[in-house]
Amino acid sequence: MKQSEIKELSVAELQEKLSEVKKSYSDLKLAHAISPLENPIQLRSVRRSVARIATELTKRDSQ
Repeated sequence: MKQSEIKELSVAELQEKLSEVKKSYSDLKLAHAISPLENPIQLRSVRRSVARIATELTKRDSQ
């Protein structure tokens, strides 16, 4: 998920998206532990999406 897409979402949508992406990340980690993923770089991109969304939420809370 790109930063420009994240900025367009409301706080409620960001919180919902964060929970979805975190669940997706945990599912990917579990699948990777059982058998290697075809594209392990996918883990990194999902983890970074979690960080982007969490950063945007923190930024909006401080304002």
